[in-house]
Amino acid sequence: MYTKFYSLPLEKQERIINAAINEFVKNGYDKASTNDIVRGAEISKGSLFNYFNNKKDLYLFLLEYATGIVDDIYQEIDFNETDIFKRIGQIGRVKLNIQRKFPQVFNFWFSVVNEQSAEVKAEIQEKQDNILKEGFERIYENIDYSKFRQGLDIEKAINILNWTMVGFSEKLKNELSSIEEMSDKYLKEWDSYSEILKHSYYN
Repeated sequence: MYTKFYSLPLEKQERIINAAINEFVKNGYDKASTNDIVRGAEISKGSLFNYFNNKKDLYLFLLEYATGIVDDIYQEIDFNETDIFKRIGQIGRVKLNIQRKFPQVFNFWFSVVNEQSAEVKAEIQEKQDNILKEGFERIYENIDYSKFRQGLDIEKAINILNWTMVGFSEKLKNELSSIEEMSDKYLKEWDSYSEILKHSYYN
């Protein structure tokens, strides 16, 4: 799939990806103009639709592309760290570094989570659900639960931790208009919540 696109020189691929991301972030799916995309990418409209069947196909390609960048976060995690709170803190810092490296991609993710177009809503929801499920599986891989306080219901404790992480992500989504606004202060804020939970969970 997308064989023709991936046969292009890397520089041209990046031009098309960047132009498309800029347009979708700026205008949302329904109002995004393929005319503006090809203008920004410096290609013909015929060329664009030679690589992608239509606007939706291009959007879904970008969704997969962005998912791949998000997946890079977990490639840099030290899974030998078995303390759940240290693990989550590590993920947050790696994520911030990758966000700073690929701000456009994460701005696209910001726009995706707020996208309401019926044409792509189902695909977005499925992708988000999969990322969340796989993310939680990776977060808890090889965790040492013996550190938890004796008698604590670990399953419920993990549910509370998950809900806290999801709620904090929702808070960031509502407060930030772009990934460029993300800073270390949000990591420190998360650390303050993490310390409260750690104090409640550990001996």
